[in-house]
Amino acid sequence: MAVKIQTKNGTVDVSNDVIATVVGGGATDNYGVVGMASKSQLRDNLNEILRKENYAKGVVVRQQDNGVAIDVYIIVSYGTKISEVSKNVQSKVKYNLESMLGVSANSVNVFVQGVKVLEA
Repeated sequence: MAVKIQTKNGTVDVSNDVIATVVGGGATDNYGVVGMASKSQLRDNLNEILRKENYAKGVVVRQQDNGVAIDVYIIVSYGTKISEVSKNVQSKVKYNLESMLGVSANSVNVFVQGVKVLEA
């Protein structure tokens, strides 16, 4: 599925992969986020941090009547306040969707899939 945006010149279709890339980029820009995680680690056999080209495996986009609902799966850094990092991810993702794509996010759900200890 894709998000359809109607303009005076026609229709713009934004695919879910594009939305997932924008969401993944916004999520990983935050302090305390080590990277994206797969939403189904056992099925995908991925227990590691996703690369940029695989952000779609860590994001679920659901179309709703007046916007989208987003699920983001992340890995956070040890020693950070997980609730604060999650709030920052929510606001950054919402802002990126509205400013880059013109899509409103009804909800941004953050799922912390792991905590990683970074070497000093």
